[in-house]
Amino acid sequence: MGKRRLEDAIQKIDHPIEVTYRSFELDPTMKRDIKENMYEMLAKKYGMTLAQAKSNTANMVQMAKELGLDYQLDNLILTNTFDAHRLTLFAKAHGLMAEMTERILRAYFTESKHIGDHETLTELAAEVGLDRPAVEKMLAGDDLADEVRSDEQTAAQYGVTGVPFYLINKKYALTGAQPTDVFVEALTKIIAEDEIVVLHGQDGVVCDENGCEIPTK
Repeated sequence: MGKRRLEDAIQKIDHPIEVTYRSFELDPTMKRDIKENMYEMLAKKYGMTLAQAKSNTANMVQMAKELGLDYQLDNLILTNTFDAHRLTLFAKAHGLMAEMTERILRAYFTESKHIGDHETLTELAAEVGLDRPAVEKMLAGDDLADEVRSDEQTAAQYGVTGVPFYLINKKYALTGAQPTDVFVEALTKIIAEDEIVVLHGQDGVVCDENGCEIPTK
């Protein structure tokens, strides 16, 4: 949801903005294959009933729906996401990081696909235009593992403990799936602060490749 709201905000701002996705695991210790479903995991983690867990996620599902996102949490497959992060970094090297990220998120939240499974990840990669044999080779080894861990170490240095987390110009941070208007306001303010203000620009000597123009006054 945070990704979609940020994208909506960028569309409303007349200024070039580059978005880079970084790796972050909410639970690096999670196994690839898990028997528990989303509600059972939440109930166990927070000491609540299954009914309470479902009720607590209902609001998130509704908010997603308002953004045009179809969250199917009843069938969501929990898994370790480390290899999915490796795949997004592989896609980045081929100019397809945004497409790969979007495809993985849709596969996970909407299509109930197992995004920890290598075959599933390979299929998703092929759909966005990545070379299937190259993806299979990457996933079979440890390629880009260090890069994922480096991103996570950087996140720890910034004090990131949850997602979404937005770091703008390595200086400003926004946390959580903020409303689109909040993103617009924050980005507009940061852009304004970064603009150069010329002081007494018409009173001094101005030089370019043709020489220098000396003021007449």
